[in-house]
Amino acid sequence: MGVALVTPFTEEGKVDYATIEKLVQMHLDCGTDFLCVLGTTAETPTLSIDEKREIRKRIIKQVDGRMPIMVGVGGNCTQAVIEELLTEDFTGVDAILSVVPYYSKPTQEGIYQHYRAIASATSLPIFLYNVPGRTGVNMLPETAARIARDCPNVVGYKAASGNIEQIRRLIEIKPAHLDVFSGDDGLTVDVMEAGGLGIISVFGNACPTELKNIVDKMFEGKVDEARKLIEGLSETLRLLFVEGNPCGIKALMTIKGMLDNRLRLPLVPVSDDTYSLLQQEVEKTGI
Repeated sequence: MGVALVTPFTEEGKVDYATIEKLVQMHLDCGTDFLCVLGTTAETPTLSIDEKREIRKRIIKQVDGRMPIMVGVGGNCTQAVIEELLTEDFTGVDAILSVVPYYSKPTQEGIYQHYRAIASATSLPIFLYNVPGRTGVNMLPETAARIARDCPNVVGYKAASGNIEQIRRLIEIKPAHLDVFSGDDGLTVDVMEAGGLGIISVFGNACPTELKNIVDKMFEGKVDEARKLIEGLSETLRLLFVEGNPCGIKALMTIKGMLDNRLRLPLVPVSDDTYSLLQQEVEKTGI
């Protein structure tokens, strides 16, 4: 159970490093298996280069090898991604999460060539990240499998297409060294039942223990128990994404007293109606 960490902000709009430290400590204490830093949920497109560098440096220092750290490094300019991989200090980073190039809408061949180029620029393990709802293009299972076969350091895949049949197809044809993780909390059980290894979670920011329990039950073969638990959270998970991520998860974390409900434009907090419904779900489920 990995968590795609949020970025808290102060009232002045600065990165709230003190709250990041508290959140990281919570994950260390509760047994989160790894952190995904500077991904989609972190509002990374709104962070400056210096802010990203400082967040990465502070988290690596705090974790001090006690859990693996995955860092988001991606973009729609292949050369810019390569330059970041070559020039930034990734000491203490265990893997890179790199999103399918967005906006440009490359072909499957373009996606393949993009990943082949960035894989040759680093010795770090790379996780492919397919999220067509954000990028505007869907990486097909055959393309992901081809990339992994030709690039030995491409070792993982974050599946956020919402298409369970496509995910099952990838698991069926992938090389053995490519590990598949759900990128949708609601599909955690389905993806693991198909052969995936877990979840890179949004919900885990607020409720890591509850989600880790579900993942652990899947590893124990208790599929029916895990499914019952995830189904009990279905309305909460729906509300987390009804007005976009990380707007929903920050609202839930605010309700739970974990941070202040602040985002950077163009993102804004969820509506009062959604916030109220999330409050009701917290009371109902006890999360």
